[in-house]
Amino acid sequence: MAESTGPLRENTSSGSAAGYSEHRWRALAGMCVAAGMVWLSFADFGVAVPTISRELNVSLPDLQWANNAFSLSTGALVLAAGRLGDVFGRKRMLEIGLVVMGAVSLAAAFAPGVTGMIVGRAAMGVGAALILPATLALIPPMFPPEEQPRAFGAWMAVAWVGQAAGPAVGGVLTGTLGWRSTFWINAPLALVGLWLVRRSAVESTDPNASRHIDLPGLFTSALAAFCLLYGCTAGQEKGFSDPLIIALLAGSVVLAALFVLLEKRVRDPLVDLRLFSSRPFCGALVANSVMNIVFAGVSFLLTLYLQQVRGYGAVAAGLLLLPSTATILLFNPLGGRVSARRGARLPVVLGVLLLGVGTLIVSIIGRDYSYAVLVVGLLVLGAGLGLMSIPLSDTAVAGPPEELAGTASGMFKVTSMLGGAFGVAITVAVQQAVETNQAVDRATAAGLSDSQVQELGNAVTDSKLADQILSSVDQSTADAINAAFRAVEATGAGRAIALAGLLAVVAALALPLIWRRPKAPAGA
Repeated sequence: MAESTGPLRENTSSGSAAGYSEHRWRALAGMCVAAGMVWLSFADFGVAVPTISRELNVSLPDLQWANNAFSLSTGALVLAAGRLGDVFGRKRMLEIGLVVMGAVSLAAAFAPGVTGMIVGRAAMGVGAALILPATLALIPPMFPPEEQPRAFGAWMAVAWVGQAAGPAVGGVLTGTLGWRSTFWINAPLALVGLWLVRRSAVESTDPNASRHIDLPGLFTSALAAFCLLYGCTAGQEKGFSDPLIIALLAGSVVLAALFVLLEKRVRDPLVDLRLFSSRPFCGALVANSVMNIVFAGVSFLLTLYLQQVRGYGAVAAGLLLLPSTATILLFNPLGGRVSARRGARLPVVLGVLLLGVGTLIVSIIGRDYSYAVLVVGLLVLGAGLGLMSIPLSDTAVAGPPEELAGTASGMFKVTSMLGGAFGVAITVAVQQAVETNQAVDRATAAGLSDSQVQELGNAVTDSKLADQILSSVDQSTADAINAAFRAVEATGAGRAIALAGLLAVVAALALPLIWRRPKAPAGA
């Protein structure tokens, strides 16, 4: 999830000593284009999945990998990328990130199969990891303190619009220019951002930053995330009782524990564990993780549901999800004002609770579809996201001690990206479990083998793969099987969305226990 932050509290070189750049607002425009491109790529692919499945012979888990590869590589590398920017220059890393993301997006647009698509999305994530920390870290050396809130606010607004409106943008691109345009559109955006940044931004480094990169920590954390996501995604095809899936999920736990042990012993850890001694920081991180798990998972399921079950096209499906954007932007400033008066915990807890309530309202469409119900749910969950965004990010980034501000910002971005990827994997896994269990009898009665039934359960309805599996039965039987799968897809989507809503409600109830108010000094 996109996040805001306050001024980064660190020493910078060129830019701050020579005065503030006269072209700083033009430079900010380039940085916002770069950040918006990242969050748009994070959110615009899901709406294209049904269209891709009708053209390519691929399963839903494969398309999940294409969706999640971007988040996984960005989340795994963003901390190391921030360190590289501190040492070698934030402007330089931003420029490299724009070149990488623009060039790889263009190449991925013409990849012939799903493997090239997955590799391309993962490589785009490398560029995104270089872009995100640099766009934020370049603001303080270019803007005087009184202008920094406006600059950070502009960055935040673009990031939120990029993510919340991603399905609508992706739907319009898919419906008018084809699904490959969700890739190549990044190339002109990257060129615009690069031109503005090169002409207007100043270079900035941290002279106190260590040049040491914690490679063991980087590898173990990335591998732990990969094993978790791979287990959740491949489990939809192999079954979660498969020995490989059990080994992957257990391996992710072991690797996460190993990562913590390594970070306690290395000189310059990738993540300074002192951060987690702060209860507000831990609470903010939990809230951010839940927010991204729920929002990303629900958005992905809804784009599939609206197209596969309700029959909308990609353009309409994307536009139908826009209502949440309005309340996100409307409640953003309110969350900041409440935080200034009552502290950050109250708006964050209320925001997570509203997110849960709105998601539970949305889940009703699994039983009885009504667009009015969907709109109400989207408006409520959007209000929750908007209410918590500013106090949440201010607590996570501006709250920790000065020397930990960079790591805190990086951890916040990690939970945003990895939380979103995990949300998609786990919600689709829940939906697929319901769908396969309830539709297997109908498909088996039609004469399909067990392997064909399993393949059909992992295929997108009305896709090229589904048509191939059903080619052995007559048309009326194929239509009956498709109708059965649509019915259980609706039920499965509703139950998975309801589970996500319950997760948010439980998190809201638990947050006050995690995020305790600091005790007032004696005699205060």
